[in-house]
Amino acid sequence: MSKTVPAIRSIKARAIVAPISRPVKNAFGVIEAAPLVLIDVTTDQGVTGRSYIFAYAKLTLKPLVQLIEEIGRALIGKAIAPFDLMAAMDAKFRLLGWQGLVGMAVSGLDMAFWDALGQLAGRPLAELLGGSPRPIQAYDSYGAVDPVVDERALRRSLEQGFRGIKIKGGDGDAANDERVVKGIRALLGPDIALMLDFNQSLDPDEATRRIDRLAPYNLLWIEEPVPQENLQGHARVRLKSRTPIQAGENWWFPLGFAEAIAAGASDFIMPDLMKVGGVTGWLRVAGQAEAASIPMSSHLFAEASAHMLAVTPTAHWLEVLDFAGAILTNPIKIVDGALTARGPGLGLEWNEAAVAKYIVE
Repeated sequence: MSKTVPAIRSIKARAIVAPISRPVKNAFGVIEAAPLVLIDVTTDQGVTGRSYIFAYAKLTLKPLVQLIEEIGRALIGKAIAPFDLMAAMDAKFRLLGWQGLVGMAVSGLDMAFWDALGQLAGRPLAELLGGSPRPIQAYDSYGAVDPVVDERALRRSLEQGFRGIKIKGGDGDAANDERVVKGIRALLGPDIALMLDFNQSLDPDEATRRIDRLAPYNLLWIEEPVPQENLQGHARVRLKSRTPIQAGENWWFPLGFAEAIAAGASDFIMPDLMKVGGVTGWLRVAGQAEAASIPMSSHLFAEASAHMLAVTPTAHWLEVLDFAGAILTNPIKIVDGALTARGPGLGLEWNEAAVAKYIVE
């Protein structure tokens, strides 16, 4: 590794819409393809740090690209010291606020900064952070499913070695949720972990009723039963639930998790690297989870999350919802139901031919 601290030479962002293997239906719509922003941070030492973020909708792609590149112009020549850069971003956007596109852009840049440091060291990020890549138990993440229509896909997940499956609820009434969960549990058998995600679609009273109705089916967790900002609502549901409550993918930066943990909002937490402040934010939340003895899982970004869970004291499950596989030279590979982080850095390399095919001008 070079003895001098690398500096930022340029920052480039590109918008793509990548195909995914299956649509993801939730209570609010269907994701047919993955709108992604690819971030490249070129250093003065000849390496490029890479990351990507998920834009949720095609309409946010261009604003995110412009925002990332505008932020980047102010960072040219700065040393790649992620904690220092995060403090500078905090000061820059303190009055505007962290949520939304700004938080996504800052988090994506942070991931690329850490990737550059890992590449310069010639080591996987997990090693750079003081740990080592290791197999992390993974679950296959689905949208709303039907136990008959989707039986073949679900059995394929089991054949790949997954020991956990997550499905989405809340797109119909309580009877439909029970029909689906009952059918999926019968298909999977008793030994496969089954999780249900309501995607914030219920109020606390309705969430409590549905969770009670689903208790006989041995769900590992119920995810985001009520709107993410309703911490007291989450706490109310948790207090009455026989099934553990999972949340966190929509809590922003370490402060959001501190507030949620103080409120007793969930049994488990699952940060999203794009909303928690990238690698820098994740590390701080992992410390909070350890102090509170809360199992911590990941949301999206399996490639980077495998590194982060490898250095998370309370690591629980890694979510696999492969949005980037179509544009990576080396897509993720599940072995015996687990994913092991690769390097150097985050282990990301763009398949430029695919990027050119799916790019949004």
